[in-house]
This record gives sequence, C-alpha cells and structure tokens, in this order.
Amino acid sequence: MVQIVDVNGQPLQRDVLAEPQTAKLGWITRDFAQHPSRGLTPKKLYSILEQAEFGDLMAQSDLFVDMEEKDAHLFAEMSKRKRALLTLDWRIVAPANASAEEKRQTAQLQEWFTDLANFDDVLFDCMDAVGHGFSAQEIEWQQLGKVWLPKTLTHRPQRWFRTPFYDGNDLRLRDNSSDGQPLWPFGWLVHKHRAKSGYLTRGGLHRVLAWPYLFKTYSVADLAEFLEIYGLPLRVGKYPAGATKEEKATLLRAVADIGHNAAGIIPEGMLIDFQKAADGSEVPFEAMITWCEKSQSKAILGGTLTSQADGKTSTNALGKTHDGVRRDLLTSDARQVQTSLTAGLCYTVCALNFGAADLRRVPRFEFDTREAEDLELYSTALPKLVAAGVKVPRQWAQDKLMIPEPQDDEEILSVPKPEMALPPEERPDTPPRTAAMRYRAVLTNSAGEECIPISMRSIRRSTVCQPTR
Repeated sequence: MVQIVDVNGQPLQRDVLAEPQTAKLGWITRDFAQHPSRGLTPKKLYSILEQAEFGDLMAQSDLFVDMEEKDAHLFAEMSKRKRALLTLDWRIVAPANASAEEKRQTAQLQEWFTDLANFDDVLFDCMDAVGHGFSAQEIEWQQLGKVWLPKTLTHRPQRWFRTPFYDGNDLRLRDNSSDGQPLWPFGWLVHKHRAKSGYLTRGGLHRVLAWPYLFKTYSVADLAEFLEIYGLPLRVGKYPAGATKEEKATLLRAVADIGHNAAGIIPEGMLIDFQKAADGSEVPFEAMITWCEKSQSKAILGGTLTSQADGKTSTNALGKTHDGVRRDLLTSDARQVQTSLTAGLCYTVCALNFGAADLRRVPRFEFDTREAEDLELYSTALPKLVAAGVKVPRQWAQDKLMIPEPQDDEEILSVPKPEMALPPEERPDTPPRTAAMRYRAVLTNSAGEECIPISMRSIRRSTVCQPTR
C-alpha cells in the first residue's frame, strides 16, 4: 500500500481525520489576549517586536489585533486589501498536457470546492496573513461515503503559535515545550504571506504599520487634551500664608471644578484669578495624524488617492495611477494565496481521495486576475487591422476582451439585417421569395408607360403600351 504524505513528505496521521489537533490542547482555547496596546510607548513597542523575533509571537499578535480594532483608518485600508481578493473569479486548472485521469480529478475538485460551505470566509481568513505574516486555519474532516472532504476550516488566532528559536520560518503550536508542537500533516491550511522579505516572524505588514500607529495614538491623545481646555481661561488659585494641605487641596479642586462645571466653592480668604483664555491651534496635531494615515495608506495600498483626496494634488490621472498600483498588489496577493491553496487544499484532498499525489501534477487553484481591454477601442481597431491584412487569431481577441468560447448549445449574438433593425411598422412589406413565384419582363417607354410584349418573338417589333399603375 502506497503511503500518503503531505507536501513536505510527512506521513498522514489518522488521528487528524478523527479530531483537530487543538482538541488535544484544550487549555489553549482558554488563553485570552493581553492587549499590549494599553500604555504603548516606543520602548515597549521595540520590546514586543524584538520578542517576536525570538519566536514568542503572543504580544506581537495581540498588538496587531488591537491596532486594527482601535485605528479606524488602518482597519478600513486593510479591509480593502483583504476583501479585494473576494472580487476575483477562481477555478481549478488541470496541469499541462493533462491525462484523462488528471482532467477527471480537476473536474471533481472544481465541483467539490464550489460546494464547499463558506469558501469566501476561507479566502478572507487567508488574507489575514498580510498583516501578521501568516494565517493558520485548522481543518476538520468529514467522510461522505468514500470521499474525504473538509467539513470546516476554522481560523486560529496567531497568538496560539510560535517558532523555534533556531528557525524563524517553522510555525508550530504553543504547548509546554520550549519549541512548540509541530503542526499535524493534513490538519492545517497555512498561508504565509510575504509582504516583505525576511523570516516569518518579521514578514507581516503590521510591523511596518506599528510605528505610524504609535505616533498617531500620541497625536490623537494630545489633540483630545487640547480640545478639552481650548477656549477656557487660565485659572490661578491663591491661598494665604499658613494654609494647610487640606485647604490647598480644596482650592485646587475648586479651580478644576470651575473650569468644567462653571461653579465651585473656596474658603474665605482665598482667591481665584482668571487669566487669558487658553490659546493655540489644532493644526499641528492634525498634520501629524494626516502624515500617519498617509503612511499607512502607502504601506497597505501603495498610494493615498484611492483612500482620500487632499484637494491639492489629487487628479483623475493620479488617481488612476494609484489604482493601478493597488491592482498590482491584488495580483501579487492572488498569486501567493493560490499557491497556498494548491498545496494546502488541492493537494491534500487529492491525496486523501485519489491516492498518492505529485504536487507538480496536481490540479491547481487559480484566480482570474485578467482585466478586460477597452471594448470600444478594440471594436474600432480590429476591423481596420483585419482589413489591412493583419492576421489576428480569434482566440487572442477573445482572451483580450475576456469573452469566453461559446459552448455547442449556447446561443450567440449576431448582427441583424438592416431592415430588421427597423421597428415592425417601418419595415418594408415585401413578401419573401419562393420557388412558386413567376416573373415577367416589363418594359417602359419614354412616357413612363408599361409596355407588355405580345409575344417573346415580337418583343422587338410589336408591343402594347399602357400607363403604369
């Protein structure tokens, strides 16, 4: 019997078909986030990022989750990046020069994946790897007859994982050991997204976004504090010599209450002077916030004009240029995700149901990232090129315009005859020609009279003319 192995050559453990791996680590499901974004400082942020480089991903993962929850701009931009993948069509593609059996497997996989429940959620959870560097979904299998198919794919928090100290790319589950527990073969769909080069622990885009997030947090807090006292006069409390600590505390409390409640009491003999109202501007704080948000947009989407217009340099041409950069990112994301889906789903399903599989010959998952060309431009240019003698393959034109090849039983569009393009009431009332119809020669003279020959022999010498009707 041929042994079934995963893409890394690890043999199948039958336990994975009975229950998920995390079921044997029940304590990990009761491990909750610590929210390290509270009281975040540059020193604390540096310590969190450095800790992750040594394999401990808990604090870094918790911080990245907090960043998306607390920063609305960052959440909106990351949501665009993640959900853009859901707009693409996908298909299962057979390998080159596929055999009849490989074509059959491809068609079967296409049917199974189409019927897979919540497959859009699977794609969306894969894109969580853009910020964190990786995304792990645990597979729970079910057997339908003789067929093994995924029942559910559950996204697991990144804080559940770690990497060994000696290998920053080897993702493992946290347990009581120092290096972690290796992931079971056939039990996980792991997508490692390379937002930038480096080890898995440093490959997440959120490591770049953490610093603008920190600076923006400071600026927002300073702006809130400024708005709290903006327009209020400076209050100075004066206490007499010999005042006790309790009297001083009472005066300070009264000065603060007057600023917010416009009322307060102080002991006799104490004074409160109102100086010039608090002065200043919100512009410096907003400038810092704007810089941070633009930096986030550039890092996530490659530009700023697909997020907001600044009213100064934004033009339609620049917007299209920035949108083109975002399209490049979408294509790159799709190619990375489809590689992980081919190895993590297509290969595993084929290996379990069709026997030993070769990753090089397995049907692969593929997104359609093509964009249709300008139909109006091509409809004008192609007829002229063909008339000039340019040999244009029909399949090339259909691929450019993303027009699929019609099936045998499909109706196709056609250009109607000129008279059929008119409304029914304007069409000429001409009966169709039939084989039973008879025709006769008709001559007219200079007066417009119809001349009917008496016989074909006498057509040149004897005719009878009458006015035309």
